[in-house]
Amino acid sequence: MENYKSGFIAIVGRPNAGKSTLLNALMKEKIAIMTDTPNTTRNNIAGILTKDDVQYVFVDTPGIHKPQQQLGRVLNKNAYTAMEDCDVIAWIVDITQRFGPGDEFILNRIKSLHKPVLLLVNKIDRFSKEKMIQALMAWQQKYDFDEIIPLSAKDQENLDEVLATIKNYLPDGPAMYPDEMKTDHDENFRICEVIREKILNKTEEEIPHSIAVVLEKKEIRDGKVFINALVIVDRDSQKGILIGKQGSMIKEIRIASQRELSKMLGMRIDLELYVRVEKNWRNKEQKIREFGLDELNEGTR
Repeated sequence: MENYKSGFIAIVGRPNAGKSTLLNALMKEKIAIMTDTPNTTRNNIAGILTKDDVQYVFVDTPGIHKPQQQLGRVLNKNAYTAMEDCDVIAWIVDITQRFGPGDEFILNRIKSLHKPVLLLVNKIDRFSKEKMIQALMAWQQKYDFDEIIPLSAKDQENLDEVLATIKNYLPDGPAMYPDEMKTDHDENFRICEVIREKILNKTEEEIPHSIAVVLEKKEIRDGKVFINALVIVDRDSQKGILIGKQGSMIKEIRIASQRELSKMLGMRIDLELYVRVEKNWRNKEQKIREFGLDELNEGTR
């Protein structure tokens, strides 16, 4: 098609800046799980938005942060790979947060890449117009951004402008994915992510970064999907919290997961969850690979 554009847009930022909220708002459906826990996103998750004359391939990346374990280093590497391979960098920042070391870290990385950079200033719904203008001017002094766009991902404010602006920076070229394709991750990955989201939303603070979810079995019988999933934690005490008194916590997680998976798959779900302790797994490269957390989305390019 003449004048057709397509390309990769890396959505980068500090933990909890609103990257996954923005991706889901742009896609108008849930592609990435969302919680209040920093570093919820672990893999580079592509959302594919196809319009009449443009195909956007958004890559939601893990929040770039100072890593404490090998897993953190892997997550940063995932984000860096997306930045290096993309056509446009969409750096999303939380307007309510001061510019800090994490932003400096991202800025230095961006400076070395020489790519179009759009600064997306999120959560403007929390500021007065005057305060917002002051914050935008302060950011403007940090770097010569190609564009600066204020928005609210939660309220879906200014998203049309985000899409129109990104389109201007995408290269000419045919669509890279079929029109009906919305994400590059398969159903099994999305099932594990739904379960992980429910765990993050229901458990105490010490649990979130210590868990991984692995799909053990999935089969369809008599119009029902039977799923067995393994939840990995790195300490015995976490296993106790996750199971809860007389199994109450794991039951809540199972019911919430079944409800969302049933909507996602359009079928009744029978979900069994098992919890296993793998001590210090976040510092073991073999375990990180085994749990599917080191993939760098090589298939997206």
